Amino acid sequence: MSEDRSSNQSPGHRSWLERLAMAFSGDPRNRSELLEQLREAETNDIVDAEALSIIEGALSVADMQVREIMIPRSQVVCIKSCQQPREFLPSIIESAHSRFPVIGDTMDDVIGILLAKDLLTLLLNDGPSEFDIREILRPATFVPESKRLNVLLKEFRATRNHMAVVIDEYGGVAGLVTIEDVLEQIVGDIEDEHDVDDEHFIKQVGENDFIVKALTPIEDFNEQFGSEFSDREFDTIGGIVMQGFGHLPKRNEQLSLQGFNFRILNADNRRIRLLRVSTN
Repeated sequence: MSEDRSSNQSPGHRSWLERLAMAFSGDPRNRSELLEQLREAETNDIVDAEALSIIEGALSVADMQVREIMIPRSQVVCIKSCQQPREFLPSIIESAHSRFPVIGDTMDDVIGILLAKDLLTLLLNDGPSEFDIREILRPATFVPESKRLNVLLKEFRATRNHMAVVIDEYGGVAGLVTIEDVLEQIVGDIEDEHDVDDEHFIKQVGENDFIVKALTPIEDFNEQFGSEFSDREFDTIGGIVMQGFGHLPKRNEQLSLQGFNFRILNADNRRIRLLRVSTN
């Protein structure tokens, strides 16, 4: 008689999926119960904290709308269709973005999307004698502020678009949203060469908008912003923010302290990692 190997498999050789299934005493009846069981599984070392954070992020995008994560209109770097390369190239270089909305007479008149890589041909002959930006534009995709992120992500994947122009209820431009913005809600902040590096704690991304590491020393934060946060109880600005919330906050939770608005960009089940700080 052949031996059933699966029935004699030792606990140490079970896959994490099998161990996760065994941790559930019954089928969860709603999302809250599912998350509760997943968090219990993380406590019991069946799934790690990073995996749990990704699962929570994947579940949260179904409840989130574009307006919650979009780049607001005031922070959008755009190019006017009447501009010549020498006029708009400094903005492209300074922002270090790869895609830019191109507008006509007003911000609400988006005529297409410019990919920075499409400008490389200009380097061949020091630029053409006659340049018409409309000839190299890609079609713009428009989405309403109310569109849910899971639907938007599916559309991004189907169309292979990476950026969409967000439209408000009156048909005006409310902002921009990228596929990276959506993915960051699932996997956390996606750092690239233009994000805050290991040697810097604070990076300005708008006139009154900054990305700040939670480990920024309070003394450095106060020096940068002219604030007066006390360092008697905490060493970092993340400690101040944590105290203000009164709990370990999740991504996109917001808090106002001493005239500053703090939004959580990246956090796990143990600590805050990255903040978006806006000043009045």
